[in-house]
Amino acid sequence: MYKEIILDYYKNPRNRGSLESPQSIARDSNPLCGDVVEMQLKFSNEKVSEIRFNGDGCAISQASASMLTELVMGKSIDEVRKIDKTVLLENLGSPNLGAVRIKCALLPLKVMKTALYQYLGETIPREEGSAIS
Repeated sequence: MYKEIILDYYKNPRNRGSLESPQSIARDSNPLCGDVVEMQLKFSNEKVSEIRFNGDGCAISQASASMLTELVMGKSIDEVRKIDKTVLLENLGSPNLGAVRIKCALLPLKVMKTALYQYLGETIPREEGSAIS
């Protein structure tokens, strides 16, 4: 089942592209397999009003980025802060990924959280950072 979800998001990415004048941008890579993900965000009334991603990499990383954009669109900053790896993996169909592949799935979450906290002028709190990786 999870393979179908991942393949759908990979083949039909949602919110791929660039924003005009994003308020926050973050980019990171996974050196183990070469995945690259960039997230661009805009905020309005303490909510994510627009989000786009760009990147290259395996089906898991790109599908995860696509799905994550749908998960955070329209959510309040507090709601976005609560999104962790459990939430993301459940939405991906709770795939049983190995140690290397889990990093592929979680890279977009790390990048999105980095962009969020850059916007807020903060660093990712330690407890929240451990909920990502």
